[in-house]
Amino acid sequence: MAKSESVKLIANNKKARHDYFIEEVYEAGISLHGTEVKSLRLGQCSIKEAFIGIQDGEVFIHKMHINPYEKGNIFNKDPLRVKKLLLHKYEINKLLGKIKEAGYTVVPLRVYLKGSLVKVEIGLAKGKKLYDKRQDIAKKDQEREARRDFKIRNLD
Repeated sequence: MAKSESVKLIANNKKARHDYFIEEVYEAGISLHGTEVKSLRLGQCSIKEAFIGIQDGEVFIHKMHINPYEKGNIFNKDPLRVKKLLLHKYEINKLLGKIKEAGYTVVPLRVYLKGSLVKVEIGLAKGKKLYDKRQDIAKKDQEREARRDFKIRNLD
Protein backbone atom coordinates (compact mmCIF):
# COMPACT_ATOMS: atom_id res chain seq x y z
CA MET A 1 0.00 0.00 0.00
CA ALA A 2 1.56 3.31 -1.10
CA LYS A 3 1.85 5.98 1.55
CA SER A 4 0.72 9.43 0.38
CA GLU A 5 3.62 11.82 0.36
CA SER A 6 3.21 15.24 1.90
CA VAL A 7 3.82 18.26 -0.31
CA LYS A 8 5.08 21.49 1.27
CA LEU A 9 5.20 24.56 -0.97
CA ILE A 10 8.46 26.52 -0.71
CA ALA A 11 8.20 29.09 -3.52
CA ASN A 12 5.52 29.95 -6.07
CA ASN A 13 5.88 31.94 -9.30
CA LYS A 14 2.51 33.69 -9.67
CA LYS A 15 3.87 35.99 -12.37
CA ALA A 16 4.50 33.03 -14.70
CA ARG A 17 0.80 32.14 -14.92
CA HIS A 18 0.00 35.83 -15.52
CA ASP A 19 2.57 36.29 -18.31
CA TYR A 20 2.30 32.90 -20.05
CA PHE A 21 -0.16 30.26 -21.19
CA ILE A 22 1.10 27.09 -19.47
CA GLU A 23 0.59 24.19 -21.89
CA GLU A 24 2.43 21.32 -20.20
CA VAL A 25 3.75 20.86 -16.67
CA TYR A 26 6.73 18.72 -15.66
CA GLU A 27 8.07 17.74 -12.26
CA ALA A 28 11.85 17.87 -12.06
CA GLY A 29 14.30 16.99 -9.36
CA ILE A 30 17.06 19.47 -8.59
CA SER A 31 20.72 18.91 -7.84
CA LEU A 32 21.59 20.69 -4.57
CA HIS A 33 24.24 20.73 -1.86
CA GLY A 34 23.54 20.03 1.83
CA THR A 35 23.22 23.57 3.15
CA GLU A 36 20.97 24.55 0.23
CA VAL A 37 18.54 21.78 1.18
CA LYS A 38 18.51 22.96 4.80
CA SER A 39 17.83 26.51 3.67
CA LEU A 40 14.99 25.33 1.40
CA ARG A 41 13.42 23.40 4.28
CA LEU A 42 13.22 26.76 6.09
CA GLY A 43 11.48 28.27 3.04
CA GLN A 44 14.39 30.52 2.01
CA CYS A 45 13.92 30.53 -1.78
CA SER A 46 12.81 32.84 -4.58
CA ILE A 47 12.10 31.99 -8.23
CA LYS A 48 10.66 35.34 -9.36
CA GLU A 49 13.56 36.12 -11.73
CA ALA A 50 14.44 32.49 -12.44
CA PHE A 51 14.48 31.00 -15.92
CA ILE A 52 15.23 27.61 -17.46
CA GLY A 53 17.98 26.94 -19.99
CA ILE A 54 18.84 23.80 -21.93
CA GLN A 55 22.52 23.23 -22.83
CA ASP A 56 24.09 20.05 -24.23
CA GLY A 57 21.01 17.96 -23.48
CA GLU A 58 20.86 19.05 -19.82
CA VAL A 59 18.35 21.38 -18.16
CA PHE A 60 19.53 24.16 -15.82
CA ILE A 61 17.73 26.74 -13.71
CA HIS A 62 19.34 30.18 -13.63
CA LYS A 63 18.86 33.01 -11.09
CA MET A 64 17.00 30.85 -8.56
CA HIS A 65 17.92 32.50 -5.26
CA ILE A 66 18.46 30.25 -2.24
CA ASN A 67 19.45 32.22 0.86
CA PRO A 68 22.65 30.98 2.52
CA TYR A 69 22.00 28.72 5.52
CA GLU A 70 22.73 30.66 8.73
CA LYS A 71 24.66 27.86 10.41
CA GLY A 72 26.37 26.71 7.22
CA ASN A 73 29.57 28.82 7.52
CA ILE A 74 32.15 27.74 4.88
CA PHE A 75 29.88 25.11 3.32
CA ASN A 76 27.41 27.66 1.91
CA LYS A 77 27.30 27.97 -1.87
CA ASP A 78 26.66 31.03 -4.03
CA PRO A 79 22.94 31.88 -3.66
CA LEU A 80 22.49 32.46 -7.41
CA ARG A 81 24.57 29.57 -8.76
CA VAL A 82 23.21 27.64 -11.73
CA LYS A 83 21.49 24.44 -10.60
CA LYS A 84 20.92 21.33 -12.69
CA LEU A 85 17.39 19.99 -13.07
CA LEU A 86 16.86 16.25 -13.28
CA LEU A 87 14.52 15.13 -16.04
CA HIS A 88 14.22 12.03 -18.21
CA LYS A 89 15.91 12.20 -21.61
CA TYR A 90 12.61 11.90 -23.50
CA GLU A 91 11.19 14.85 -21.53
CA ILE A 92 14.24 16.97 -22.35
CA ASN A 93 13.97 16.06 -26.05
CA LYS A 94 10.26 16.92 -26.03
CA LEU A 95 11.00 20.31 -24.43
CA LEU A 96 13.79 20.99 -26.94
CA GLY A 97 11.48 20.24 -29.85
CA LYS A 98 8.81 22.60 -28.55
CA ILE A 99 11.28 25.39 -27.70
CA LYS A 100 12.52 25.40 -31.30
CA GLU A 101 8.98 26.31 -32.35
CA ALA A 102 8.31 30.04 -32.28
CA GLY A 103 7.00 31.52 -29.06
CA TYR A 104 7.64 28.65 -26.64
CA THR A 105 9.73 28.86 -23.49
CA VAL A 106 10.20 26.91 -20.26
CA VAL A 107 9.48 28.65 -16.95
CA PRO A 108 9.73 27.53 -13.31
CA LEU A 109 6.29 27.50 -11.66
CA ARG A 110 6.94 26.40 -8.08
CA VAL A 111 9.45 24.75 -5.76
CA TYR A 112 8.20 22.28 -3.17
CA LEU A 113 9.18 19.43 -0.89
CA LYS A 114 7.66 16.08 -1.86
CA GLY A 115 8.34 13.78 1.02
CA SER A 116 12.05 14.39 1.68
CA LEU A 117 12.90 15.45 -1.89
CA VAL A 118 13.05 18.97 -3.33
CA LYS A 119 11.13 19.23 -6.60
CA VAL A 120 10.70 22.02 -9.15
CA GLU A 121 7.57 22.24 -11.25
CA ILE A 122 8.38 23.64 -14.68
CA GLY A 123 5.98 24.53 -17.42
CA LEU A 124 6.17 24.68 -21.19
CA ALA A 125 4.72 28.10 -21.86
CA LYS A 126 3.71 30.41 -24.66
CA GLY A 127 3.80 34.16 -24.06
CA LYS A 128 0.59 36.12 -23.59
CA LYS A 129 -0.16 39.32 -25.42
CA LEU A 130 -1.39 42.39 -23.55
CA TYR A 131 -5.01 41.81 -24.60
CA ASP A 132 -4.83 38.22 -23.27
CA LYS A 133 -3.73 39.55 -19.88
CA ARG A 134 -6.58 42.06 -19.88
CA GLN A 135 -9.08 39.28 -20.66
CA ASP A 136 -7.75 37.21 -17.75
CA ILE A 137 -8.07 40.13 -15.35
CA ALA A 138 -11.64 40.84 -16.52
CA LYS A 139 -12.54 37.15 -16.13
CA LYS A 140 -11.17 37.08 -12.55
CA ASP A 141 -13.15 40.22 -11.72
CA GLN A 142 -16.35 38.63 -13.04
CA GLU A 143 -15.76 35.47 -11.01
CA ARG A 144 -15.09 37.52 -7.88
CA GLU A 145 -18.32 39.51 -8.40
CA ALA A 146 -20.30 36.31 -8.96
CA ARG A 147 -18.92 34.75 -5.76
CA ARG A 148 -19.71 37.92 -3.82
CA ASP A 149 -23.29 38.03 -5.18
CA PHE A 150 -23.76 34.33 -4.43
CA LYS A 151 -22.51 34.82 -0.89
CA ILE A 152 -24.83 37.80 -0.29
CA ARG A 153 -27.87 35.90 -1.66
CA ASN A 154 -27.18 32.90 0.56
CA LEU A 155 -26.89 35.05 3.70
CA ASP A 156 -30.39 36.55 3.22
